[in-house]
Amino acid sequence: MKIGVRAHDYGKRSITDMAELLHDEGYRAAQIVLPKVFIEINRYEDVTPTHLEKIRREFFKNDITIAVLGCYMDLGNPDPDVRKAGIQTFRQCLAFGKELGAGVVGTETAYPHLGPEDRKRWKPYMLDSIQRIMEEAQRVDMQVGLEPVYWHPLTDLDTLMEVIHMVNDPEHLRIIFDAGNLLEFPDQTDQGALWTTWLNTIGEQIDVLHIKDFTLGRHDVYQPEPLGKGLMDYSVISQWLQKQGREIPLIREEMNLLFAKDDIAFMRNL
Repeated sequence: MKIGVRAHDYGKRSITDMAELLHDEGYRAAQIVLPKVFIEINRYEDVTPTHLEKIRREFFKNDITIAVLGCYMDLGNPDPDVRKAGIQTFRQCLAFGKELGAGVVGTETAYPHLGPEDRKRWKPYMLDSIQRIMEEAQRVDMQVGLEPVYWHPLTDLDTLMEVIHMVNDPEHLRIIFDAGNLLEFPDQTDQGALWTTWLNTIGEQIDVLHIKDFTLGRHDVYQPEPLGKGLMDYSVISQWLQKQGREIPLIREEMNLLFAKDDIAFMRNL
């Protein structure tokens, strides 16, 4: 398994500096969001073939796999102009991902933290957007990495299975599995049973794992923590990983420099 990180957790740097830094820190994979990571790029509209070639070259030279080209769009928004812009940007990033040799172009399905009723209301818009981006993914032969999140329209396993059956293209529709984003009631959930159900159902379509940990502080405020120090139970996920006969990048999110080395060790032990 390749140990990686969300690159913009290290701030915004030049293409060369970021690739060298990630290598020196001990990573071999990364999730990059072009306008958030590189000082040469402030908007997707700024991206040129020269940028893409330099990113590809520098990351290859430093032995860093681009596991995820992040392009997180508001795909379920009821506003048609917002959805249109999101779909257009994502289509653009599919072409970028192809040029970069990225594993997947990744997205969630909304920006805001939605309640149950809004998740249902946004769902048909999300389904339409996914169909639109999958048409382009198939055309350019690039993989989409969908990331379920309990407070978004792609909210649970049943909804994800509906999407998988709708698209019916496991070659181009892949999954970014972020267990922390699926744990709605951490104090009331049997995580072993929950992760077993998810992994048994969609494990073959998971191409990337996001790894994080957290506690709930005063007023249930989300607080990132070093890996192994929070509420997450990765034991079932670890057992599943050890049975895989393929390479699945582990991408650390919410990296804190104070604990980065310990977090890398934790992920290796998974």
